[in-house]
Amino acid sequence: MSCAARARRLDENADITVLEKTDHVSSASCGLPYHLSGTIASRSALEVETPESLKASLNIDVRLGNEAIGIDPVARTVTVRTSDGTTDVPYDAAVIATGTRSATPPIPGLDSPGVTTLRTIEDAVSIRSVLEDGNDDHRPRVVIIGAGFIGVEAAENMIAAHASVSIVDGGDHPLGFVDPDIASYATQSLQALGADVLMGTTVARITAADPSSDHTTPLRVTLSNGDPLDADLVLVATGVVPNSEAFAAAGIRTDRGWIDVDEHGATSLPNVWAAGDVTLRTDRVTGSRHPLALAGPSNREGRLVADAILDPDHARPFPPTLGTAIIRVGHSVIGATGANATTLTRAGIAFRTLHLQPSQHAGYYPGACEVDLRVHVGSDGRILGAQAAGSEGVDKRIDVMATAITAGLTADDLIDLDLAYAPPFGSAKDPINFVGYMAQDLSQGKLTQTQATDLPDVIGSMMVLDVRTPREFEQWHLPQAINIPHTRIRDHIEDIRRRAGARPVLLVCASGKRAYLAHRILDHHGIASSVLSGGMNTLGRYL
Repeated sequence: MSCAARARRLDENADITVLEKTDHVSSASCGLPYHLSGTIASRSALEVETPESLKASLNIDVRLGNEAIGIDPVARTVTVRTSDGTTDVPYDAAVIATGTRSATPPIPGLDSPGVTTLRTIEDAVSIRSVLEDGNDDHRPRVVIIGAGFIGVEAAENMIAAHASVSIVDGGDHPLGFVDPDIASYATQSLQALGADVLMGTTVARITAADPSSDHTTPLRVTLSNGDPLDADLVLVATGVVPNSEAFAAAGIRTDRGWIDVDEHGATSLPNVWAAGDVTLRTDRVTGSRHPLALAGPSNREGRLVADAILDPDHARPFPPTLGTAIIRVGHSVIGATGANATTLTRAGIAFRTLHLQPSQHAGYYPGACEVDLRVHVGSDGRILGAQAAGSEGVDKRIDVMATAITAGLTADDLIDLDLAYAPPFGSAKDPINFVGYMAQDLSQGKLTQTQATDLPDVIGSMMVLDVRTPREFEQWHLPQAINIPHTRIRDHIEDIRRRAGARPVLLVCASGKRAYLAHRILDHHGIASSVLSGGMNTLGRYL
């Protein structure tokens, strides 16, 4: 619809026809999970436009219940299936924006009544009716297969609707678009809400519960470890596959099912373009081509395709994507932009990771809380990706980092960003500025770091010095550590030198800040040391 609307604004005389398989046009798919809890109370609120409203405002012919099942690039026709049969619709230019559908993992019983996806308004309405059937004596039991965006958002909203929820996923952490330590915020928040989070586990089969037993639910979900889960409803949220088969059969070039397009959305067929989730996209950081199911890029591409068709002299190419995304889970907000550690490692791109835990606004102003920041920086100083978690201020920092990556800024450049400041909103030194300070210290040799993930390999060859307070040390510390608070380091220089001998010193505190201060002191005294990046807070999220 972004393409159709832009096309009308470019050409009042164009004959614009939209073929839509479902009974809805321009529906708010991203709002579906929030209808489950009643946060978005009205079904009509999810119906952003109707064929009538689009006809009145844009003179677009929207045909619901029309499924494109083929395309003939020679005759320039699209074969359409309706309730009345099939027909051919002619075109001068065709735009494929068929998106995706839910992936169906090979689980026996996946076609059982009570197993559903969350892709349409009808899905949301049906799920909500199951949730509303619950009462004080029986909370609806839901098993969600998949811990990505939809699975996690659905879990939060189902719990708000008083359902009992279990999330099952074969990965080692939820929300695979972020690194494990940031994903741990989602796990903890889901558990705090009451969800049972079962990672590293898959569903072996789904069967009907034995009616002769005392089961009060119609479904039995058996896990890969043999454990059973009873369920009134099973939600499958295991990813998506592209709706491209009809076009691939006509000879359009695809890669793993995703339509391959050029920089203006043109496909391998003449006069046929494609945009949105059905296509491959170019990653801004790695340069790789991969699918990315996000609303923002899809809407922008639709507009750009209309430009390419009707105003080619001014058409801009598709911008490479960053995959910027954000999600709320209970009281936590988790956001990311650019590449995560797994993606960078697979692409063979060298990087270092900065861990920071500053407050979202001035610490002396009431309500200050930490923003847990992860920033991946290339060997050339280029910002490769950023992630953040916290209760407030995450969206602001992720949006700034997305802008910085797009603008080609280095991490050091973040020092000079002139960001909005007043005590209720930020600090005179914003968390983004602190990323720049840390990156500069690393590049200039004023800071040496050891990552939590590298600790098992290096800890045996280092003297571990915990610079937290004795009380913090007593609560939890590394077994090999000795404790000297950072305020007393200057009084124990020779003792530290004697204990360390030829070994470097690993400095440990809660977040890395106090360890950095100790690191600078030891450096001035000629004692080699390294700071545990992110401190015990980050280490704890990997354990």
